[in-house]
Parts: sequence; C-alpha cells; structure tokens
Amino acid sequence: MTLLPTPNTEQPIVPSLSVDAACSGNPGLMEYRGVDTASRKQLFHFGPLPRGTNNIGEFLAIVHGLAYLKKRELPLTPIYSDSRNAIKWVKDKEVRTQLERDPSTEKLFELIDRALVWLRQNTYTNPVLKWDTDNWGENPADFGRK
Repeated sequence: MTLLPTPNTEQPIVPSLSVDAACSGNPGLMEYRGVDTASRKQLFHFGPLPRGTNNIGEFLAIVHGLAYLKKRELPLTPIYSDSRNAIKWVKDKEVRTQLERDPSTEKLFELIDRALVWLRQNTYTNPVLKWDTDNWGENPADFGRK
C-alpha cells in the first residue's frame, strides 16, 4: 500500500476516486459513497445502516474504493478521503472504534471484518491521499449535509 500525504499541488490529481461518509448522529444512520473526482459521477454507494460512525463509514469507503479500483485494473488511480483516522486505519489494517458490537451494529461489524480480511489478503498500489479541504473545498463525494 502506498500511503502518502497529499502532494503540494494546486489541484487534486485526476483521474482519481474521492470517497466520503455521512452519519446522522454519532452513532447514527451511516452511509458512504465514491465518486469520480473530476466528473463527480457516483461510482458506488452503500447504506444507510442504522447505527454507525463517520470514521467507520470513511474506512469502509476507502476499502470499497480500493476493491473497486483493483477489480477495474486501475492500480495507480489515487483515492482521496478527508478522514485522517480512516486513512490510518487502512494503513494499519485495524479499526479503532469505541462503537460496541451488539445486535444493532452486527451487520456493520460484519462489513468491517470483511474489509479487514480484504486488506490483509490483497495488495494494491493505489495511493490513499488526504483531501485538502482548505485549498480545494469540500470533497467531491461529500453528502452536503453540514
């Protein structure tokens, strides 16, 4: 895996994939999606799930994006996320959440387990980069619910 800080560029790298999550409450109703950075066309969407956190959604979105790009044989396409925590979780192949695993979160934890297995069983060369919100505005995958 290549985990790089966002290069000092005036614009995001394209082509690329941008991912983001939305959560109504913490925990709360959670969903995530991935979009083509340039066109903002939605490439995948998952959710909502009844009980999750934004960081978990961001993590799942990055892993979904990595699997999406691998399946399409796009090994150099960067993925942008605005979540430092999620990027670190992907790098470490470990989710550090305080959300408890119980019947209301079981489906979510099954997705987390599946994502961690994918990370441990697959290799990839896609850079996972931090979206520079201060200079570029909102991540193109943002749900616009702030």
